[in-house]
Amino acid sequence: MYDFIIIGGGIAGISAGARLSKLGSVLVLERESALAYHASGRSAAMFEEQYGAPRVIELNRASRAYHETENGGVLSPRGLMLVAGIGQEEALAQDLAAMNMPNITPTEARDLVPILNPDTLTGAGYHPDAWDIDTDLLLQNFAREVRANGAIQTSQKVDQITRTANGWRVGCGEDRFEGHVLVNAAGAWADEVAKLAGLPPIGIQPYRRSIARIPAPAGHDVTHWPMFMGAAESWYAKPDAGALIVSPEEEDPMDPHDAWADDMVLAEGLARYEAQVTEPVTRMIANWAGLRSFAPDRNLVLGRAPQDEAFVWCAGQGGYGFQTSPAASQLLADVVGGRPTALPAESVADFSPARFFS
Repeated sequence: MYDFIIIGGGIAGISAGARLSKLGSVLVLERESALAYHASGRSAAMFEEQYGAPRVIELNRASRAYHETENGGVLSPRGLMLVAGIGQEEALAQDLAAMNMPNITPTEARDLVPILNPDTLTGAGYHPDAWDIDTDLLLQNFAREVRANGAIQTSQKVDQITRTANGWRVGCGEDRFEGHVLVNAAGAWADEVAKLAGLPPIGIQPYRRSIARIPAPAGHDVTHWPMFMGAAESWYAKPDAGALIVSPEEEDPMDPHDAWADDMVLAEGLARYEAQVTEPVTRMIANWAGLRSFAPDRNLVLGRAPQDEAFVWCAGQGGYGFQTSPAASQLLADVVGGRPTALPAESVADFSPARFFS
């Protein structure tokens, strides 16, 4: 009999498990053969404090110290640059204002990323305060805390959830597990888990985002290039182990599934990227896609279900799961443990699942 059974072994479930392990024994159940298989394993993995909706930014700020210092830290310098093509000047101005990012000249932008096309580049902004996250190290740090007072089991697809007098019985094929509190950290499948447990869904919507990995353009050393993005989130490119990953930044609604890149969407996104650079894309090394899952109001969903306090939501991380994970998981544990939180009461209410049922 565990104190907490957590469904989902992505960054949401593993970080929640780490925090909750201080309150009682924890079991994390992951349907795939490895942790972080779906959205978490396909993330661009950046920490950018100003990226996201206002409540997300609060979590970013509250997560920063953990990312920088805990277990030696998980951040390394990257920097972020936004660029505008012809006709995108207004969109760039809005993006820079939203992210509190200063303008730089096109010449300064090309000093940072020399393949930017001077014939189409009409404006840019940059700041160095954006960081790569060592996602594997972050996951393993949290997983180590889970295992100190519990267990992680992979290849466990949940197909039955039953309410009992003492909590929950969770079925995974022939296996049965029992726990007092059930934590729904199932990502794109979060609504499906709620329905399986007999609770109403929230309206979590997964959206596909595709990524292509391409060789370093014209043999450039991209190691120290910043992540660079088109205005209005029309595409992004990020150095990755000597190559570039390029995304169309699409948001196409999907049903929960093991996502793959759409060839046409990928081609259109690569064309938008190519319009801003001097080096064409000649081949792809690989491509993939992930599902970024959002609640209807785009805030994370963290807390006890109003219909049953033994059912806890940890969902709707969208594209912010890694960078918000330290603060989001701490907030969840504080709420579940009935402890004061570091965030103001109105923020806690805005993350609560009760907001969808009032």
